[in-house]
Amino acid sequence: MLYRFGFLILLVVLMTSCGKKKKKMAGEDKVDLQEFVAFFPEVTLPFMYGDSSLYAPTDDSLLISKEIFNQFTPDSILSGSFAAGENPRLYAIGKLAEKNGATYLMLKAVTAGQKLMFITAYNNKNEFLTGFVAMKGRKDKGITTAIIIDKRFNINKKTTKKLPNDIEISGDDVYVLNAAAKNFMLVMTDALGDDAEIFNPIDTLGRKYKYAGDYGVGSRNIISIRDNEKKGRVNFFIHLEEKNSQCKGELKGEANITSDNTMEYRQPGDPCILQFVFDKNSVTLKEMEGCGSRMGALDCTFNGKYPQKKTPKNMDKPVAAK
Repeated sequence: MLYRFGFLILLVVLMTSCGKKKKKMAGEDKVDLQEFVAFFPEVTLPFMYGDSSLYAPTDDSLLISKEIFNQFTPDSILSGSFAAGENPRLYAIGKLAEKNGATYLMLKAVTAGQKLMFITAYNNKNEFLTGFVAMKGRKDKGITTAIIIDKRFNINKKTTKKLPNDIEISGDDVYVLNAAAKNFMLVMTDALGDDAEIFNPIDTLGRKYKYAGDYGVGSRNIISIRDNEKKGRVNFFIHLEEKNSQCKGELKGEANITSDNTMEYRQPGDPCILQFVFDKNSVTLKEMEGCGSRMGALDCTFNGKYPQKKTPKNMDKPVAAK
């Protein structure tokens, strides 16, 4: 009798554990957000993830289908980094949760040509907030990159370069989540050096908008304009640096087309309001409200007139702005 009673207890425990088993995410079945979040392994702070992990083999038990990922994340998160027709393999890296705050999910996305780490954020009401490319794999000899998240949820992209005679130099880009504005804000940047690569996260998007292209002077300054799926909106990415100055920063987002040759960036909760005014061969940036914090200091500014860079061949032909 005692044996049979013990067997029943064991059976109940097994059934309960089976009921809590994580769902697989590699198929096309719909799952709810709680199941999706639960699939990501929990990690502890401080957390570090190096670019070598982007190239290392990953267990297929962590594979997530594109269909399931897009149930909880806008298509633009992936389409902003991968060309049409590309099907990256997606792997869960881990998750972090603020107390009574946002949940952060870290994801690895790989194709033959690209290896990326994404970080997405969801609020405590299970609503998607934002996501961005936290790190791009690179095979430059002597240069390594790592994402470090500290106990205050500051996200630091640290790039290190080895120089002759065992000398190392490093650069840092620090991001924080602005839940009200629904974006990850660049709050501090310390460039590695003039030869460090600038990753343009919207470079693969279309260029059919009349003023789409790249503007700026030199390799360290870029105002990139690309198409957006939404009518009357345009994607942009800005990276500006002033030599011998702390004025270095980035801004990425969507802008509304306000007239034939102007567009404007403004987001709820973000004090920065930026106007773009185009002419035949340049763009003028005008801060309508202060954006200095994005450039490393309050007295820094995006203001200025920037010439258009030469457009590579075989790019989409521009059409009239709508």
